[in-house]
Amino acid sequence: MSQLPLALELREGHALDNFHAGPNGAALATVRAAAEGEERQAFIWGAAGQGRSHLLEGAVRRAQELGRHACLLPAGELLPLVPDVLESMEQFDLLAVDDVDRFAGEAAWEEALFHLYNRMMARGGTLLFSATAAPGALGWLLPDLATRLAAGPVFRLQPMEEEDLAALLAERARERGLKLGPEVARFMVMRSERSPALLLERLATLDRTALARQRAPTIPFVKDVFGW
Repeated sequence: MSQLPLALELREGHALDNFHAGPNGAALATVRAAAEGEERQAFIWGAAGQGRSHLLEGAVRRAQELGRHACLLPAGELLPLVPDVLESMEQFDLLAVDDVDRFAGEAAWEEALFHLYNRMMARGGTLLFSATAAPGALGWLLPDLATRLAAGPVFRLQPMEEEDLAALLAERARERGLKLGPEVARFMVMRSERSPALLLERLATLDRTALARQRAPTIPFVKDVFGW
């Protein structure tokens, strides 16, 4: 297998099984099918913090569990390198290009990605992409690249409702062994940003602080921790 000159490690906790889909069940099902080799490509887009990276990392992890050679390619970490780093990456069964929009407007990277796409499709591989906007709205210099990125299913991640966000917090709290009552979860959702990623960061902070102070996560305690 081709080796990248940097460590592209998957973050702990990002798996398909613990992705709280809410209104994004179709996107999750398609990404899972891609991870398991039943879908050739998919493009996931949406605002920051809605779970795009979680889905792609979860897909790579699921593919690896099944014995497939899979790799996560975060565009932000690749840009300081040279586009040649994408050569021979078609050896992988699945590639997940996170924040692919970071390559838009970079002529050499667009060309390298275009050729990698063609090589992957020729070999029967699987490609997943994430971005902040739909494939045709990213300002690509190569129109053919935009066409290829949109050739498979394209999903916009929809914001989750309060009930889904509260359920997500409660579920992740249970995984941490933290007793988070439903009223506390709802309070955090109402007072915090409506971003799954940011809410989970707040949950991690709450967990650490509750452990350090040996306190239960009540609403008064949450107010104290976050200054609400």
